[in-house]
Amino acid sequence: VQLQASGGGLVQAGGSLRLSCAASGRTFSRYIMGWFRQAPGKEREFVAAIARSGTTTSYADSMKGRFTISRDNAKNTVYLQMNSLKPEDTAVYYCAATNTVWGLVKNLNVYDYWGQGTQVTVSS
Repeated sequence: VQLQASGGGLVQAGGSLRLSCAASGRTFSRYIMGWFRQAPGKEREFVAAIARSGTTTSYADSMKGRFTISRDNAKNTVYLQMNSLKPEDTAVYYCAATNTVWGLVKNLNVYDYWGQGTQVTVSS
């Protein structure tokens, strides 16, 4: 699976962005999809994940209520809608795919495929 993330950019605090991650191949629906982010000088951290069917989601505590992950298996695409953005949300955002069990989705080490990342910068 090859993943291509897009949609990043510069936005003011309080603004919104929608990230997209397009996957190649015909097996997209077999994977749990996740979003992670990495700020300068920090470790990559979990943002959100969505189950294969799209019916179950998981979020990092700091993103709950502000970010929404969704997927369209017909379009082989996963999305991350980010609202009420804060300067501390500034990071490179990565999409990833995994065949792991749902209980491990917050662990970046279980993800098999990664996109190239898209920069999100939130100005104060």
